[in-house]
Amino acid sequence: MNTEALAHDAVDTKSRAAEAFPFTGNEAIARGAWEAGVRVAAAYPGTPSTEILESLSEYDPADVTAQWSTNEKVALDTAIGASFAGVRSLAAMKHVGLNVASDSLMSFSYIGAHGGLVLVVCDDPGIHSSQNEQDTRLFCRLAGVPVLEPADAQEALDFTKVAFDLSETFQTPVIVRGTTRLSHTRSVVRVGHRTVPAPRGFIDDHTRTVTIPANARRLHPKVIAREAALARWLSTTPLTKREDGDGDKSCGIITSGLAYLYVKEAAPHLPILKLAGSYPLAADAIRDFAASVERVIVVEELEPALEEAIRSLGIPAEGKSLFPRLGELSVELLREGLAKAGLMEAPAVIAPLDIQPMARPPVLCSGCPHTASFLALRSVGAHVAGDIGCYTLAAIDPLRSMDTCVCMGASIGNAIGMAKAGTDKPVVATIGDSTFLHSGIPPLIDAVYNKADITVVVLDNHITAMTGGQDHPGTGRSLRGDAAPRVDYAALCRAIGIDWVRVVDPYDVGRLLQTLREATAHHGVSVVIASRPCVLDPVKIKGAPVAVRAEGCIACSSCMNLGCPSITWSGELFEGRHKVKIDATTCIGCTLCAQVCPSDCIQPVTLRATH
Repeated sequence: MNTEALAHDAVDTKSRAAEAFPFTGNEAIARGAWEAGVRVAAAYPGTPSTEILESLSEYDPADVTAQWSTNEKVALDTAIGASFAGVRSLAAMKHVGLNVASDSLMSFSYIGAHGGLVLVVCDDPGIHSSQNEQDTRLFCRLAGVPVLEPADAQEALDFTKVAFDLSETFQTPVIVRGTTRLSHTRSVVRVGHRTVPAPRGFIDDHTRTVTIPANARRLHPKVIAREAALARWLSTTPLTKREDGDGDKSCGIITSGLAYLYVKEAAPHLPILKLAGSYPLAADAIRDFAASVERVIVVEELEPALEEAIRSLGIPAEGKSLFPRLGELSVELLREGLAKAGLMEAPAVIAPLDIQPMARPPVLCSGCPHTASFLALRSVGAHVAGDIGCYTLAAIDPLRSMDTCVCMGASIGNAIGMAKAGTDKPVVATIGDSTFLHSGIPPLIDAVYNKADITVVVLDNHITAMTGGQDHPGTGRSLRGDAAPRVDYAALCRAIGIDWVRVVDPYDVGRLLQTLREATAHHGVSVVIASRPCVLDPVKIKGAPVAVRAEGCIACSSCMNLGCPSITWSGELFEGRHKVKIDATTCIGCTLCAQVCPSDCIQPVTLRATH
């Protein structure tokens, strides 16, 4: 394919079909992949990237195989396999998921794509739903893989289509970098038709596809040469845009991705170079632009990746001295930085509103089965290593029964280390069912192998709840809702050598507490599987609500310690303390509060009505 015309079809909106739809950025990425003829797509759900695969699953199964994988590395490995077989493939994940998939990415960068392979990675500036901020652009440089950075939903579709062509033309995986703001924005997007390239057949070249040292040493120079070729393409592609503003040449702005929209709103009068991507660096385009202005300012979210690369060209660029290195950018932050640079007047200081917002701490849902599990764990008095999921909320009041949380699947390994170091309390690891399948099984095997004295609590709520109720190998359903084999956690644990395994319903608080006491007293690895469906997904569960018999309430706060949002203070007092009441409209009748009530004053509404 002619590299000069590589992006023409995607950006030539005039020749498109007249259809347009209000798409989110994630939906537009899915549409772009479908139009580009993707045949295999895989992902592990994680905000803000989840909806990409969910959207792809809505297209005809005859067009594209869309599936959830057990983790991000498996998703990328699946896409790599499809690329080996000569068809276009896609893997999607959030920024921390790229950490999991990076081992495969590093080697596949050497091998290079056969069928086009696009890896969509959605960063989370501002840490809206993640354990850290991370700039995927740094990974691109580490792996030698190009990145395209769309600014809006239309570009999300267009850039994804170009990415597949780019992948096959330069024999490289291509990363499309999204962010939370792009993923969840919604705007009208003009769409095109699906075009499916002929399958290329299996790549039969073991000197390329088997990365033993002898082959890798020969492949690495090709990666470096590819980088230079991609840099030239990024300098000439119409996806890299130059705007002259009002003609003032005293200062120009270089930017990419979503930051471009902030620049356009805050400083449309300035010359702008909008790069299609930050890596490889479009050095020729940047040099030409910098030569046309007296001063260069770089606007980018998170790390100074562009700024430092531009400085390496000998161009005195400014950036992070004016704008923050953490969190999301905004028009207001941009104006403040440009005022600091002397390019506009400082924005007027707006007096804060004299309003005290009502405190609304994050809590688990009414009737969440995790509530009882962590309430019982607090009674056991253990050191609790936690993991990533809804249940991470157990780290804060009122449950406050989780001591550590690092990343997906870390809890069991952390517990092993705590136990080996020696503690004065039992050591417990808690992990959700989806997270257990994602990366909890290897450390559990390690615990058995190294004879760790720990208890593992698998919080099985039969769904991937935190990201919106996605299925996984333990739910018995595929991404498209088809029946699938279901993992038997107890059998799996026994198969790897664990003798002490119990399955308990967390709604049975007394039995749960007794089971945890026995588990933590056991010497060696013990596993408790707390099994109860999520109360929201796939369907909202609601039974007969319970209510407080006010005359019997002794204001002990035992039920308030559950952190259930349906339980609130009432206006009545008992010995100077507030009694409680239960909102019948949100109560699902789980009876956890009734089980912990020492005065037996919480009863089902239907039962009270018969008295």
